[in-house]
Amino acid sequence: MAAASRSATVAFVATDTEAAQSGLAELTRRYKTTPPEQADIIVALGGDGFMLETLHRYLDRHVPIYGMHRGTVGFLMNEFRPDGLTERLARAQPVTLHPRPGRATPRSPSTRSRCCAKRARRRRSASASTASSASTS
Repeated sequence: MAAASRSATVAFVATDTEAAQSGLAELTRRYKTTPPEQADIIVALGGDGFMLETLHRYLDRHVPIYGMHRGTVGFLMNEFRPDGLTERLARAQPVTLHPRPGRATPRSPSTRSRCCAKRARRRRSASASTASSASTS
């Protein structure tokens, strides 16, 4: 990260998964850490959802956030490797995101019910097809 020097202060934040919490424990044992509200760089451990949540939470701080994959989906994340983190942070290339304003709204209960009912019918139909093909074999 352009502003990341060897003397930059780093904060680690992690989602609640076992893998992320384990990574958090390892990184905080190996590297000096500071609270996210005071850090020069924030390292987020989790998946894409946690990365987006972290970006949103600290948007007003205008600090770089470096994501390390310790979640389910990790398209936005870097590989989790505890060794050489300080050097990787110093070499990281910044990417500026421009979040769109807006608000997600949940589906109405009736829409959710229709989707669940369709999904259940498809599962029953697939199960019946599998059962009938197994009995004719």
